[in-house]
Amino acid sequence: MRSWTYPPELVAALLTHGVSPRPDVHPRFTRDYVSDLYRYEIRRLRDWRASGVVPKADYVDRVIKLRKKYWVLTLEPSAWEKICSGKEP
Repeated sequence: MRSWTYPPELVAALLTHGVSPRPDVHPRFTRDYVSDLYRYEIRRLRDWRASGVVPKADYVDRVIKLRKKYWVLTLEPSAWEKICSGKEP
């Protein structure tokens, strides 16, 4: 079984989403899980916008805030593997 080393900055960002991957968890699985969380939140926000809970004027700002909250998803899956491989670049 392969062991992955998640860098402290990535671990800190993941913890804000309640995610704390073990060393035996593949980075792609972790990224997919965080992506699922993001999609849930963005769909909920869209539904709130459609139902009038979120005013149209606030919607774009909330989407941007949500994207910043999930900045770890800006890294491609292959980058996660490289970052968590534990090897020096």
